[in-house]
This record gives sequence, C-alpha cells and structure tokens, in this order.
Amino acid sequence: MIGGFEQPDTGNIFIDNRDVTNDEPEVRPLNTVFQNYSLFPHLNVRENVKFGLRFENAFIKSPKSDEQRVGEALELVQLGSFGERRVHQLSGGEQQRVALARALILEPSVLLLDEPLGALDAQLRAQLQVELATLQRQIGITFIYVTHDQHEAFTMSDRIGVMREGRLMQVGGPRELYEQPNSVEVARFVGAANLIQCRVISRGVIELAGEKFAAPESAPIGDGMMMIRPERIRIGSGNHKAIIERVTFAGSVLRISLKLGQVTINAEVPNDETTVGLRDGQEVNIDVLPDAVRVLPLVG
Repeated sequence: MIGGFEQPDTGNIFIDNRDVTNDEPEVRPLNTVFQNYSLFPHLNVRENVKFGLRFENAFIKSPKSDEQRVGEALELVQLGSFGERRVHQLSGGEQQRVALARALILEPSVLLLDEPLGALDAQLRAQLQVELATLQRQIGITFIYVTHDQHEAFTMSDRIGVMREGRLMQVGGPRELYEQPNSVEVARFVGAANLIQCRVISRGVIELAGEKFAAPESAPIGDGMMMIRPERIRIGSGNHKAIIERVTFAGSVLRISLKLGQVTINAEVPNDETTVGLRDGQEVNIDVLPDAVRVLPLVG
C-alpha cells in the first residue's frame, strides 16, 4: 500500500504531510531495496547506481549533476573507490551497498527495505544491520524495514509493528513491545516468554500454582495470563521453592527449566560463578519482581 500497488480499504497514506493515497507508484517519493538486488552485470558500480536517475521525477530535491549525485551516493555507502568495478567483483555485502546507493540517489522521503540482508551470512548481516541503522540516522529519512528476524528488528528499529495475517497487532518501541506486549499473541511472537494462566486475587497479588506472587497494582482482578521473560526470574532469592528439571548450557547463559508445583517455568541466568553449581533435581528459591510481570487478557 505504501508503494502504491495496493489500495487501502479505509484511511489515507501521507508522506511528508502530502496525501499520496491515489498517486501512482512512480510519482511517490519513495524507493525500494529488495532481497534480490537486481544489479546489472554488464554495468559497473557507477553505472548501476546512475541507472536509477533514468527514472527521476518530481521528488528529486537537489539540482546537482548526475555525476555528483552518483559520487555522493557511493560515498554514503562507503563505496567511493568502487565505481569502476563490475558486479561479479563484489562481495554480497558490497552488492547490497550498491543496491542501497541506487535507491538513495533519488533522494526519497521513504525507503522501503524488503528483507535486504536475508541472503547474507550471519556475521555480515550483523555488521550491515549496524551500518544501515547508522546510515538512517545520518541521512534522516524514514526506513520501513520488513523482516522475519526479531533480533534484526530489535537491533535496528526505533518503532516496530507486529503483523499477523495482515493485521497490525501492536506498534511501539523495541523495549515497549518486549516488556509490555498488549496481547498473548504479541507476547508469544516477540522473544521467549513464560505464559501461565493465573488469577489476580487482590490489588498487586497474583495466585499461581497455589502460591502468591507480587504483581503490578494495575493488573485487573480476575483470571488472566501472566507473562514473564526468562531472564527476569531470580534464582537463589525469594521465598518460593522450585525444583530444577534441567540445566542447559548456552554459552554466556544457562537456560533452566523449573518446576513450581504443577507449573513449568523457564529461566535464563548468566553463566558465572554464582550459577555454576546449579544442577538438575536441585531445590532452589525463586523470586519474581512485580515490575517484571505483565498480566494479559486470556483471549488473544
């Protein structure tokens, strides 16, 4: 819809405070970078970037020469000395930068990125995530980035929209989505979470597995779904007894499955001198701080 290939059922689309709902795709002030970069193998880097100017339209803002625009676009993506190279001489990351320069040369108000790093290996992808986020802040235009990689979304974004079956379920900052999901659906989708049916029996008190835990005072009285992230469970403190079912080594952290009555809770703790002695079958004290708990409606 933002690109102009689908019409919204209701509402309007504004870019730079201008209603573009009925504008054709080619006149909207935006450009797109796809996962398949579609670079021309018979053209060198400079010619690939310059190719975008064949389709320039009213949203070009600066009166600079074509060669100046190409040079600036290549410098922007750190390829200033690569202008004469052919596509086959470039690494995957360098090809991604060429595609980005070709999109940015038209000086769009919005850049759409459709999983542009999906074909790259994990190490290069992590590097380019940081570079793209830095570039966005440098040039100051809106990037709308589509990805199925949650880590990528959290690393790069100022605001994230979680979609399911074409429905936008929640929009917010990375921390807000992670710590304050508005539904069970979002909590399940964003990161790992313990989701356990509970009952808020009084203001600030949850009953779970026959025990009482502190909860946010804003939690509504009645049945609900308690959400707590594994890393927010404290092991070794508190008055609640649990049995360690399994300790899993995961490098810098230990993933621990705990049995609290008939309920299984997953915790994640640092792998350090304070946790090195944790073993399967061990009884431990656990605690959950009220600000780590989110009580969600049972439906959704």
